[in-house]
Amino acid sequence: MHLTIVDNLEQLLAVLPPPLRELLDTDPRTPELVEVIMDLGRLPEARFSQEDDTLGAREIEFDDLEQTIRRIGDFGRDNRAGIERTLHRISAIRNRNGQIIGLTCRVGRAISGTIEIIRDMIEGDRNILLLGRPGVGKTTLLREAARVLAADRRVVIVDTSNEIAGDGDIPHPAIGRARRMQVATPDLQHEVMIEAVENHMPETIIIDEIGRELEALAARTIAERGVQLIGTAHGNTLENLIMNPTLSDLVGGLESVTLSDEEARRRGTRKTVLERRAPPTFDVLIEIQERQRMVLHQDVGSAVDGLLRGWKLKPELRQVDEAGAIQQELTDTQGPSEQFSRSAGLRQGAARDLNIDSETFHRRDRAASATRSPKANGTNGTRHQTLRVFPFGIGQNKLRAASRNLNVPVSFVTDLSHADVVVTLRNHYRTQSHVLSLSERADIPVYVLRNNTASQMERMLVDLFHLGSTDLDPYDAAIRETQAAIRKVDAGLDNIELSPQPSMVRDQQHQLARAANLASNSLGREPHRRVKIFRQRT
Repeated sequence: MHLTIVDNLEQLLAVLPPPLRELLDTDPRTPELVEVIMDLGRLPEARFSQEDDTLGAREIEFDDLEQTIRRIGDFGRDNRAGIERTLHRISAIRNRNGQIIGLTCRVGRAISGTIEIIRDMIEGDRNILLLGRPGVGKTTLLREAARVLAADRRVVIVDTSNEIAGDGDIPHPAIGRARRMQVATPDLQHEVMIEAVENHMPETIIIDEIGRELEALAARTIAERGVQLIGTAHGNTLENLIMNPTLSDLVGGLESVTLSDEEARRRGTRKTVLERRAPPTFDVLIEIQERQRMVLHQDVGSAVDGLLRGWKLKPELRQVDEAGAIQQELTDTQGPSEQFSRSAGLRQGAARDLNIDSETFHRRDRAASATRSPKANGTNGTRHQTLRVFPFGIGQNKLRAASRNLNVPVSFVTDLSHADVVVTLRNHYRTQSHVLSLSERADIPVYVLRNNTASQMERMLVDLFHLGSTDLDPYDAAIRETQAAIRKVDAGLDNIELSPQPSMVRDQQHQLARAANLASNSLGREPHRRVKIFRQRT
């Protein structure tokens, strides 16, 4: 690979105060300059590719800042300015009165040849998303992609802060024949994206820093219209993007899905899991680890599905070796991180999220059954062991009411060593308090509720007592009773009252009635509350 660098460095040095300019003119590291930092009352700093250093021994004064400001363009609402027909960017820090008290002068470089490592991806018709830390070269790649693609197709750049094509009305030559649309303010970026498609008939749209929900929606609209989209987003890896609620739509979005007991056991997940909601906006995702080292996910949909199910992935690794040759290989097998597994509901290590591992709980329950006697009857006459709960930040009265509704035995303990399960709320679990840490080290299951509500607690008890499984009859019997009642009302009967059921079962009965185009309501008080099914009144 052969790289050609154009940096127009002398034009950036020309706007700096004379003392700083003189120091940089004589510094052998200046060709590797990345940024010059000027903060009021502090020594100026120069950041090079390998190190940071101070410039001189004189602190920055207001006059130094004003000299630089007079030599550059106007600052926009994003507090960025530039030097016309260059790629340099000057960013301002203001005080509470709006006065500029600091400047970051960043060197912009056009590097031709950087695209070779992923040229086959860029020249295809697939939508490509680039991820990487700040300064790793995402914008440089976009600029080079625009130049290469514009040679034989219509390319439009949506340039929010003039970072891709430079400051001024005439774009930098580094983008080749591509056209550039400037954005007045960052919050209008999504509108300009749609305008580019509707007004200028592009074959490819290039956009830097997709960071807001409206921009993610605009990106999906563009992709659905058959226009190739190449962009960058905040984040380092695919995992970051999946768990970012603002940007997850770029890779298909997430939704909560409830699985059957059998499917949850087969997948090795809890019953409520996250799954991909829609096809991803981008077909290919590239994680830029270094300027010439990248990880490619060439089927984003499959990669997202795999991570959400806890599968191990083998993305493609591309890098440039010392001889300048491009090396391609499959990376070592990668699986979801522990933090991601917790968020997605996967069973990994001691991490547990919204639902406990039911099999773990029942193994502990069976082991204890030899020394504990049954205390109460279940809803179908089956005798259940009393569940000993250590409550941590939950409403105990609500849990008592939920246990009465389901007719299952629950008691509260204050000694953690006597508990069968710890029940807490999501916000307490995220803090990883001392009590929760002790419970996990002692292998005591932790059940984390989304909200402190009776319905959440009923769902928890259904899971822990396995009331919804096929080896117990109450739930199945209630559904069969509902289906029989629907058939009778359809056949001409006025109405039928069903037997009393817990609120979760009643919800299912109402849904079945609605699906059959029948009406239903609930009658009576707990624990005798029941559903009545009747014909819709016309």
